[in-house]
Amino acid sequence: MPDDEGLDRAFAALADPVRRAIVARLSRGPATVNELAEPFAITLQAVSKHISVLEAAGLVSRTREAQRRPVHLEAAALERLTSWIDRYRLEAEARYRRLDAVLTDAGQQEHLNRERES
Repeated sequence: MPDDEGLDRAFAALADPVRRAIVARLSRGPATVNELAEPFAITLQAVSKHISVLEAAGLVSRTREAQRRPVHLEAAALERLTSWIDRYRLEAEARYRRLDAVLTDAGQQEHLNRERES
C-alpha cells in the first residue's frame, strides 16, 4: 500500500484535467513534451510543469533517448492507486449486497404476511 503522503501527491496530481489527459495519452505509449502539448492551448512550459507534478507524484518518468526525452507512464503507480480504491469499493459492494439481502428478506416476509391475512 502506498503511504498517505504518496496517495495525497498522486490524487492531487490527478485532480487537474490537463494532467489526467496527459496520463490518458501516456497510457497509449511514451511521448515527448511536444507531443503531449499538441491537444492543449497552453505553452510548452505549462505542459512541462504539469509533467513535473506528475513526476513528483511518481506517476510518470522521463528517459533520454539520444535527442529525445520521452515521458513514460508508471503503470505500477497507477496500480497502487487502483488497489487502494478497490479495497474501499469492495467493502462498499459487500455492504450493498448485505443490504440487498435484508431488503429481499423483508419483502418476502411482507408478501407472506399479506398472504396469511387474505
